[in-house]
Amino acid sequence: MMEVQQRVEMKKVFITGDDAVAHAARQSRVDLVAAYPITPQTVIVERIADFAANGEFEGEFVAVESEHSAMSACIGGALTGARVFTATASQGLAFMHEMLYAASGLRLPMVMAVANRALNSPLNIHNDHSDIMGSRDSGWILLFAENAEEAYDRVIQGFRISEAVNLPVAVNLDGFTLTHSAEVVNMLSDEAVGAFVGRPPRRNTLLDKEPKSFGMMALPDTYQFFKEDQQRAIEGSRQAILAVEREYGELSNRKYGPIKAFRAEDADVVMIMLGSYAGTARAAVEATRSEGIRAGVVSLGWYRPFPADELLRAVEGASTLLVMDRSVSYGAIAHPLASDVMAALYRAGIRKRVVNVAYGLGGRWFTEDDARRLFRYASKPGPDFESFFYYGGESE
Repeated sequence: MMEVQQRVEMKKVFITGDDAVAHAARQSRVDLVAAYPITPQTVIVERIADFAANGEFEGEFVAVESEHSAMSACIGGALTGARVFTATASQGLAFMHEMLYAASGLRLPMVMAVANRALNSPLNIHNDHSDIMGSRDSGWILLFAENAEEAYDRVIQGFRISEAVNLPVAVNLDGFTLTHSAEVVNMLSDEAVGAFVGRPPRRNTLLDKEPKSFGMMALPDTYQFFKEDQQRAIEGSRQAILAVEREYGELSNRKYGPIKAFRAEDADVVMIMLGSYAGTARAAVEATRSEGIRAGVVSLGWYRPFPADELLRAVEGASTLLVMDRSVSYGAIAHPLASDVMAALYRAGIRKRVVNVAYGLGGRWFTEDDARRLFRYASKPGPDFESFFYYGGESE
């Protein structure tokens, strides 16, 4: 691990989230990038291709014929001991789905940026979280960014995390909202990032002098043991993630952690969210409190492993939880994030009112006024659990 002596100077740049991710991959001394373009991820791999053409990227950039091939190439690269990166979105992630399980089952370190986008049909190129929620149980560590700078930071951290626990990491950033919106990002120097990530630790590879086999068949007497090992690994990744975040914080003075709690310590109603709309909700808190409703917001930076303990501590005093899902679990009692929140409550023996809201699907807007309406709604008496779709735009 790198010994951090002091914080390094940073350069302020005005770039999009896609550009920030591309720079993070370049600075992280990636050996192989294999990717296929798909909106709104395309700019990430276009920029990396530019870096490669200009001699700014020392690794190999492989333009493959599909997302399935992209993940297959990353798996092959990781099996040789290379540091690998890819990026995708929506139908591209769905096309990769088969190989996501291969990457995690083989315990391969790699980082993938997911520019979250709705799945069709009907065709929609805008943001929600249905793509990654369709792959939430594929054995990857799942991190979420609220802004371009956090996406940059989490990609850099992702390589260290992934290589520490031998599991792949997906960094999620909201399509268009973050990928195509420009903001100030305080970028570390190439030297600082290079020193932070170092080189991948030694592990067994296909290139070893003594032949190795990977991905062999496991019959019914052994298969379950492999799956239990994966579960233990992702549960045990918590300490590695915290250690990497702590070291990165010492370097950059930017601290993240499993959750971000805002005015939640004395809140009666807490809105729980993933992604960029958490900023919108936080902006509505003060106005809501001026109405006499003690509102708070908790956003999750980690989704797998799920930060149940930190979340429950943050919402301990709240009577009502507004759980905001930008994806649908069709036919289930609750949608993905709410299911996890409710399971955490049940395991801890805690009962609170849970209002599960499906919102922002296909990029539908969510404003400060919308957040205030939902805070008002949740502050009134109601059933212990309810779930509904929220469309926004109603008059005050």
